[in-house]
Amino acid sequence: MHRSSDDQGDLASRLIIGASVCRQSDIVCLFKSPSRGLRGLPGVAARLACLPDPRARRGRLHSLVSVVLTAACAVLAGARSCAAIGQWARHAPQDTLARPGFHPRSPPEVRRPASPSTVPRVLAAVCPGGLADLLGHSPAGTESVAVDGKSARGSRTDTAPAAHLLSAVTATCRTVSQLRVPDKTNEITGFTALLAPFGLTGTVVTADALHTQREHAKWLAEAKNAHYLTVVKGNQPGLHAAIKGPAVEEGHSPPLRP
Repeated sequence: MHRSSDDQGDLASRLIIGASVCRQSDIVCLFKSPSRGLRGLPGVAARLACLPDPRARRGRLHSLVSVVLTAACAVLAGARSCAAIGQWARHAPQDTLARPGFHPRSPPEVRRPASPSTVPRVLAAVCPGGLADLLGHSPAGTESVAVDGKSARGSRTDTAPAAHLLSAVTATCRTVSQLRVPDKTNEITGFTALLAPFGLTGTVVTADALHTQREHAKWLAEAKNAHYLTVVKGNQPGLHAAIKGPAVEEGHSPPLRP
């Protein structure tokens, strides 16, 4: 049964638990990671309707959902900048503009996309943590989740370093969520924040040597009831030496130490 965008928005609002500060920034966001009800909403538009609109009500010409979907469609079509997103939207046919939710305006009953200046302004203000969690894949029932970080290509500017993203991905290559690592820290500080909203009971969490930390292992085993598999290198000299020792050869795993 088809639901209008207004009906989907009403359903989404009933499923939202509350609002707080985004775990990635100072923007208002969902109180906690989306429930199964939110993740199960039909279509991306219904999920995006859960996000609070950062703009003032006065002067809005287009919905938050339509602007974000326009940007997503343009990027999938090859756009690599906000200017390219605006150019794609200006040349999109009327039936294409109808899909993200742009309504015809009179006269002469023509759908007009968001302006090139609106798109980057909205994308800069929208909640990044809410976007990542709402559009991510639920890890429930998955065998393993891999945690890894990469710098986003093309994100470096004259005044800021490249954005470094820490992501969690399932064994079937579905992204669960991702966080931007603050410029003056590293991936270690974002490990628990990335995985905290999700149930990981019985799931094997894998990570590289940077995350071979006693605190991470204890948190996964005790707080999340998960298993872990991490790489041991020279950054853990004591553990590295213990792994080569006779205790491991006899079938006894050494404890993870800092």
